[in-house]
Amino acid sequence: MRAVGTTPEVADSSMARQAQNEKPARSEKRRRNKVAHLRLSDAEHERLVTAADNAGMSLGAYLRACALGDAGPRAARKPPVAKRELIRLLGQIGKTGSNLNQLARAVNSGDDPNGLADDIKAAVVDYADMRAAVRKVLGLGP
Repeated sequence: MRAVGTTPEVADSSMARQAQNEKPARSEKRRRNKVAHLRLSDAEHERLVTAADNAGMSLGAYLRACALGDAGPRAARKPPVAKRELIRLLGQIGKTGSNLNQLARAVNSGDDPNGLADDIKAAVVDYADMRAAVRKVLGLGP
């Protein structure tokens, strides 16, 4: 392949320099360089994407696993949708805990104009229970 507007010698020398600067190619045995095209309806595509997400796999890895019985080497696993949502929920629970802590600090310093101390204490207990339940489901411990 020759660059447009260059002589063969210039093109060859620039390709040689480029080849020297490139990282060595990975093993040809592990490299996936063939593409298979597949036509799907919107409903079929959605079903496959959902099934792949539920399996914690990319769509390509899921299709390889279905067709070949194995996703192949280095198949990247994605957390299932439910786990991603629980992780997001755990983040929201953390923000709520921060807000509860600020309210509790205000009550403990004597600033409780509406008599919310008992409600805040109950909310803190509920918060701790929610946080512990989500962490248990995620396998993160207390």
